Amino acid sequence: MLFNSAEFCLLFFPLVTGLYFLLPKNWRWLLLLLASCWFYMAFVPLFILILAFTIGVDFVAGIAIARSEGPRRKAYLVASIIANVGVLAVFKYWDFLNGNLTALFAGMGLEYHVPKLHEWTFFGFLPAGMVLPIGLSFHTFQSLSYTIEVYRKHQPAERRFGTFALYVMFYPQLVAGPIERPANLLNQLNAQDGQGIRSDFEYARVVLGLKQMLWGFFKKLVIADRCAVLVDEVYGHTAHYGAASLTLATALFALQIYGDFSGYTDIALGAARVMGFNLMVNFRTPYRSASISEFWGRWHISLSSWFRDYLYIPLGGNRVAKWRWYTNLFIVFLVSGLWHGANWTYVIWGAM
Repeated sequence: MLFNSAEFCLLFFPLVTGLYFLLPKNWRWLLLLLASCWFYMAFVPLFILILAFTIGVDFVAGIAIARSEGPRRKAYLVASIIANVGVLAVFKYWDFLNGNLTALFAGMGLEYHVPKLHEWTFFGFLPAGMVLPIGLSFHTFQSLSYTIEVYRKHQPAERRFGTFALYVMFYPQLVAGPIERPANLLNQLNAQDGQGIRSDFEYARVVLGLKQMLWGFFKKLVIADRCAVLVDEVYGHTAHYGAASLTLATALFALQIYGDFSGYTDIALGAARVMGFNLMVNFRTPYRSASISEFWGRWHISLSSWFRDYLYIPLGGNRVAKWRWYTNLFIVFLVSGLWHGANWTYVIWGAM
């Protein structure tokens, strides 16, 4: 289900939000969990099983990590990472790797016959022709941040499966972020005082949330989608247009991707705010940045900070020899490029 669909605007959001404030507080977590399942299953229902697998693995891993010490503690973390990255690798990168191996073997005059992902049937369990599970990269990273923080002893292990599942599946940020951390969202879900999720209806907060959603819809539908009309035409027929048109299309494309992504984020933040949840800010006027490094601190903040905390700093960050520091930066952006898409264009973009 997309935020800009009639189903979301006219049915899902009003119904879920209304029930949220009408239900007793100790039932609200269940409403949000069921609503999030409904939201996700509106795309491809069977993909909920993939999400359930990673949630189950990380829930068990978090408890096991908290109960263990020494090598066993690290082993549980590694198992969680392998499970999450493995699922992401299969569903997002299998065809990319498979296609490159096919070309490599063909170049050596060898045969290579391994089916593409969309040709798999999983013994009839999943249909052939399936596509990438929506939001997989986002909720995989969000779930991973939980087990890593438990391992670092920055976050207690969650003992309630439903609460942890809601942390991963919370519908406003399920498919396009922001990529939340347990210290923020999970702790808000646990602010119960024995009464369940306790956010009361506050007129001023609800109005602010609705205004932020409206601003997000404006950026998505008025700015991004209008820019896309010209961008798609010019980029789809580049041979028919000159330098001026190509330059204009490129400038509009910059507005399009910002309006599209930040607009979607504003809708997510606004929807969460209406119910009393504060999600992390994901954009801070990035095109007003004075440098490239400042830009990356203001664009898709939840992702860039994720890579900083869970990849860049563990690699040594900038507290190493200069050549190693440059290597760390290169690795982070190379992985970031691959995270954005399973294609050499993204890898090259990250490398640049």
